[in-house]
Amino acid sequence: MSENPVMTGFEARQLWLDWLARERRASRHTLIAYGGDLSDFLDFLTRHHGEEPTMASFAALRPADLRAFLAERATRDGVGNATRARQLAAIRGFLRFLARHHGLPPLALAGLRGPRVVPPAPRPLTPEQAIDVSRAAGDVENSPLLSARDTALFTLLYGCGLRISEALALDVKDAPKARQALRITGKGEKERLVPVLPAVAEAVAAYLRLRGAALPEEPLFLGARGDRLDPGVAQKALRTYRRLVGLPESATPHALRHSFATHLLGAGGDLRAIQELLGHASLSTTQRYTSVDAVKLLETWQKAHPRSD
Repeated sequence: MSENPVMTGFEARQLWLDWLARERRASRHTLIAYGGDLSDFLDFLTRHHGEEPTMASFAALRPADLRAFLAERATRDGVGNATRARQLAAIRGFLRFLARHHGLPPLALAGLRGPRVVPPAPRPLTPEQAIDVSRAAGDVENSPLLSARDTALFTLLYGCGLRISEALALDVKDAPKARQALRITGKGEKERLVPVLPAVAEAVAAYLRLRGAALPEEPLFLGARGDRLDPGVAQKALRTYRRLVGLPESATPHALRHSFATHLLGAGGDLRAIQELLGHASLSTTQRYTSVDAVKLLETWQKAHPRSD
């Protein structure tokens, strides 16, 4: 496709976002984040050059322009290395899209490095703490139905390693059954199959019995008003339960997913298999759990070895 030198930067931005949604099946959260990143960059270029950017001005971009943008972002409150690294990745993807689909000359940006980002190590619970989370849901002073719902949800998160968004997207027809694979649609609309433990199936079945008759297309987990359970409500419920049993502040719905992976790895699980179960696109994401297990191993060695003092 030939280059259109008068197409504005914001028109090009919308074309890229439409392409991400259509061709790459990017999630709504990704589109919002990348759309904001591009808006920040285009606003910067407008101030930097004194006019709204066009395809012609993109062709004249230099690494110094991107460095100036990142330097300005570094002065903003709440814009850390991770945010600036994501913004640089968004800009690279945007310019690559324009080069491949709209005739923009390839830009010499390969040598431009973004801020170094060290991803935080996952903070899993111990196996006992993870089990206590679901047990505590049944002990809190709540309606039997809500207690059963939270028990089922937290047991599912830990037993299958799901993201909270994946669990709450399930419908009644998707209810997990023992020794059957649960089909999950994860990030980027990618599907994976996750085995179901008997404890998970039993907790969900107990919740459904209390809930009563339900259509297959209805949400599996309902809020108090009968709508699909909101993630914020589930997170608030877990905060209540962790106080009840004295769990650390790191005990969140996502920590149950971390715990699933870490405990499988600690028991000798294969890293590739765990990657498939979690739905990670890259093995490097799953490898974060090896550092967690190595730390635990070192702690055990220091406590048990006779020469550790």
